[in-house]
Amino acid sequence: MSEPTVAEATNRIYESLQADNADIDLHIATLKTALTREGLKEAVFDPARLVQNNRSGRKLMQAYFRQRGVTVKFSAS
Repeated sequence: MSEPTVAEATNRIYESLQADNADIDLHIATLKTALTREGLKEAVFDPARLVQNNRSGRKLMQAYFRQRGVTVKFSAS
């Protein structure tokens, strides 16, 4: 089985966020590995796909991911 790409890992995180953060730490670890493998330094998320698409929700997400070693940026919608 091949390792998931950054896009696949990001999609799993969106699904996890929709499912009340089910297995979020596992998906963050997978994303971190995919970012390293692809030589990227940060993950980019679409704020329109977030459950809490407000400044507070985005900052909380950034802080949570940062604690787990992943830098989060948001795309312009």
